[in-house]
Amino acid sequence: MNIQIISCLNDNYSYLILDKISNTVAIVDPSEFESCEKIIEKSHKKLDFILNTHHHYDHVGGNEDLKKKYNSKILGFEGDKNRIPGIDIVLKNNQEFKIGSVSFTTIFLPGHTKGHIAFYAEKEKVIFTGDTLFSLGCGRVFEGTYEQMFKSLKKLKDLPVDTEIYCGHEYTFKNLEFCLKFNPNNNLLKRKKDEIELKLKNKKPTIPSTIGEEIKTNIFFKFNDPDVKKAINLENSSDLEIFTKLRDLKDNF
Repeated sequence: MNIQIISCLNDNYSYLILDKISNTVAIVDPSEFESCEKIIEKSHKKLDFILNTHHHYDHVGGNEDLKKKYNSKILGFEGDKNRIPGIDIVLKNNQEFKIGSVSFTTIFLPGHTKGHIAFYAEKEKVIFTGDTLFSLGCGRVFEGTYEQMFKSLKKLKDLPVDTEIYCGHEYTFKNLEFCLKFNPNNNLLKRKKDEIELKLKNKKPTIPSTIGEEIKTNIFFKFNDPDVKKAINLENSSDLEIFTKLRDLKDNF
């Protein structure tokens, strides 16, 4: 499986997938038609499937025009079937489906929205996390609850550590600043800062990350870290209370 990163809008990422065995082409979360169509035409001149992690416009904005041009099939979660433009194939939680020869599983991740899912290709060690898990961060809680978001992140944290994360936005540097503020003694974060700055200077994406990297550096995975607990004055609190506090602090950061 080949994955091509497409920059869209101000800071969105869409992902063009090619299954080399079957020559099947799909795109994840096409934010806008123009940017995506330009890369599709240059690379493949076809688009078989469109995969949406959730209904927000900056993830589905290109759906209908791409479908019209390429006669693509649009896949989305059953809970969002009335909110995803042009949806053709409705997916359930833990449903397996194929893009050519590549097997994917849907993982239901409520919190950011009520119908958010990720697309996990276990054999290829790849997951498309939309706006649930970012490099060094997580999404805002809009439609769900803090507890739902906390549990959704736990699902992702439990995946194999070498799983590559392809997320919905280039938020990494701002997330890094937040992590450093409340986890200042994390030397891995300090080293990662140099890597991130170099990539951005060279106008390259900071993703993919991996589950293993996020466990070591993403503050939303570090509920048991004494430094984090101390920094937010919740040394005797539950993991959920710590997550909730961190999410509230990030909302106003």
